[in-house]
Amino acid sequence: MRLALLTALAMIAFAANSVLNRMAVGSGAIDVMSFALIRLLAGAGMLGLLVALRHRRGGALWAGWSGRAVGVAGLLAYLIGFSAAYLALDAGMGALILFAAVQVTMFAGAFVGGEAVPTRRWLGAGLALSGLALLLWPGAGAVPSLPAAGAMVAAGVGWGLYSLAGRGARDALGATAWNFLLCVPVALVLFALAVMLGLGVGPWTAGGISLAILSGAVTSGLGYALWYALLPSLGAARAGVAQLTVPLIAAAGGLALMGEVVSLRFALAAALVLGGVGLASVQSRLRNR
Repeated sequence: MRLALLTALAMIAFAANSVLNRMAVGSGAIDVMSFALIRLLAGAGMLGLLVALRHRRGGALWAGWSGRAVGVAGLLAYLIGFSAAYLALDAGMGALILFAAVQVTMFAGAFVGGEAVPTRRWLGAGLALSGLALLLWPGAGAVPSLPAAGAMVAAGVGWGLYSLAGRGARDALGATAWNFLLCVPVALVLFALAVMLGLGVGPWTAGGISLAILSGAVTSGLGYALWYALLPSLGAARAGVAQLTVPLIAAAGGLALMGEVVSLRFALAAALVLGGVGLASVQSRLRNR
């Protein structure tokens, strides 16, 4: 029961990132680059503190350079694309597009890396991709903004690459903390360039700053730390299935907090994406028996 409750809490934290981004950036309380930077700083501070506290108890401080370049690049693409997408996307729709892009990216990474790809994973990736296509296909019903959807796809590819780079990490918390910390100087340079070029960096509001700090320190920093602590007990299959709930929780949060409407198109696309990822997870469970 305790494991189930903690897992549910981690999934709520992941979904909350979508809702908090939408509330802050979509309402104009803060601009895209500022939200991403403050979220990164808050997350780096929280994760750095956790690693420092662990180090005082005898844990490792440095996680090594393996996969760090790809991890930093992927994390930056995720943070900036994620915030930019919520200028126009609803919370649930954004989470669904992100989830589909991550699934397809990780499948492609496994395929390019020469891993044996079972039939169920091919089918699962195909279902997820068809769900994404249905969501973005022009036609009857509301279609999300294509630039915003493209930004979320870029965020999903970034997070997928970040996840692929970290698969072999022996210290997941340390690797994540250092990826955040190493992103900070790069993000500061990008932010300075955006200010110099006048690329949509606007005034900050107290509400926007508060939401960015909450997203970075709590739902990202503490949420990721909790998730990594749970992964050894969950195993790969149950962890994959648990994440199927994130777009649905995000949609519920958007409905409750911002009055966003769940359309039939979204419901059908969600069924295809989540069904595809679920199918891939079933194969992992069968293989691990």
